[in-house]
Amino acid sequence: MDYRYITYAVSDAVARIALNDPATLNASNETMSTELLDALGRAQREARAIVLTGEGRSFCSGANLESAAQSLTNPDRDIGALLERILNPVIIAIKSMDLPVVTAVRGAAAGFGCGLALSGDVIVCGESGYFFLAFRHVGLLPDGGSSYLLARAIGRVRAMDVMLRGKRISGAQALDWGLITELVPDEAVEDTAMAIARELASGPRALGYIKHQAWAALDDTLETVLTGERLYQRLAGRSADFTEGVTAFLEKRKPQFSGK
Repeated sequence: MDYRYITYAVSDAVARIALNDPATLNASNETMSTELLDALGRAQREARAIVLTGEGRSFCSGANLESAAQSLTNPDRDIGALLERILNPVIIAIKSMDLPVVTAVRGAAAGFGCGLALSGDVIVCGESGYFFLAFRHVGLLPDGGSSYLLARAIGRVRAMDVMLRGKRISGAQALDWGLITELVPDEAVEDTAMAIARELASGPRALGYIKHQAWAALDDTLETVLTGERLYQRLAGRSADFTEGVTAFLEKRKPQFSGK
């Protein structure tokens, strides 16, 4: 697929995927989301970690409302259809893939862009970065998984206040609330995200299992989580990386993991 609204490159086993429509602050549209979904699948085949970011001064300003405005005269319009068709699959793909995903945020992560940024396994935010649940200002409700991700990261009460009142969460506040992993100067966002992604890309096959277990732990019972740990441990223990890890430990050297 040729990309118009994103850029894609692989270096050091890290796929860098960037939303690329700076004129709209990387507002999402159907073509961009289709391209993003394709790029995520491509990265799963070609890389061992992903950095997801935005070109220019914003991560993603949310859905492009100009296209939504065309449907205002239709009383039977279904704004949620796009979510089901293409936006929700993007969030699910990020969650369900084996690769760790690092999101790198500068400027606005608003609307759907908020959910997209928060879906990362590691979230690096610049000092200009902010998360904006703007939906109530246009008569809609949070999407992109924002309600789920916010409530589990900062608690129901804080999440409810942010969503009902359409508040912005600054990078500093996000760090204080445990919503992001690191807060760095804007000029260091890309380098920090890539350094973390390279570290993850050199890790063992077990990183994918860790990711799946962490997501499952948000909703499952302790008993179910214990069962999951047992099953994933069997898979990890049969991997070439486990053999390499133990061998390297015994030989007192740094392991060279292959991701297999």
